[in-house]
Amino acid sequence: MTMLQVNGLVTHVQELPPVAAESAGGGVATAAGTGPGGEPAAGPAAESSADRPVAVLVHGIGPDSLASWYLSLAHPLADVGFRVIMYDLRGHGRTERPPTGYRMEDLVDDLAALLDRLGVDVPVHLLGNSLGGSIAFGYAARHPDRVASLVAVESAPATAQWLARVGRQLVRAAQPDGDGDSLLATRGGERGARYTAAVRRLVATTTAGRDLPASTPADPAAIRAITCPVLGVFGGDSSAADLAPALVELLPQTELVVVPGHRHAVLVTARDQVRHQVLPWLARQLADTGQPALRG
Repeated sequence: MTMLQVNGLVTHVQELPPVAAESAGGGVATAAGTGPGGEPAAGPAAESSADRPVAVLVHGIGPDSLASWYLSLAHPLADVGFRVIMYDLRGHGRTERPPTGYRMEDLVDDLAALLDRLGVDVPVHLLGNSLGGSIAFGYAARHPDRVASLVAVESAPATAQWLARVGRQLVRAAQPDGDGDSLLATRGGERGARYTAAVRRLVATTTAGRDLPASTPADPAAIRAITCPVLGVFGGDSSAADLAPALVELLPQTELVVVPGHRHAVLVTARDQVRHQVLPWLARQLADTGQPALRG
């Protein structure tokens, strides 16, 4: 486990180095990186990250943590040659939980500070799930030259309409009979109850429920100035899928993927389908820009 001081907070960060070419696809090798709880993650040997593309994975709100990426796309990305960076957002996972500071501006500041802290000086491939996608859009609008591509899973830029929607969902999720389905990576049942409880704890112990809706809305002009390729992934049965048309209107370069039969938790519940869409798409972006090719 790596704990770093980032933007004034003790932040839980995990990295997976790119798997060495000769070890990719199997073989006995040393551990590469650590698990979401800090345990060694057995796997193929790592190679130098110096000339490899960088993927930064940003998770969602409340019940989420870097574990959702660690257990879905993190290892496949490292296996094909990415240096993978994940972190727990403020107030989530093992990162410090300050009582205040949950506006979108704060969350984008945290991401920028993390990349500076890690010395990342190349354009990164941002992958964001739910709120993490909105953070990624905010970062890309602020630093368009530092983003090579953007994958948004069940997400959209934090426009005024988006912020109002999130505010309503947080209020609903915090109620005794609320479910907050469109915010939670779950399909209901015991897991749904556990995840809803996590949102309630966040709202009860921090100002997140007030801060997020009070954030400065994303400037449409700044969002439209994002020129990097964008992939939007949505569950076919998710209420968030209605964000897709507005996303394409703001960013016409967006390619959309809809995974039938899945809800907001599509990253977790359909991880194989998501992987089969995201990895080839990223490979095309690297090929188009002359960056180091991914391994098959």
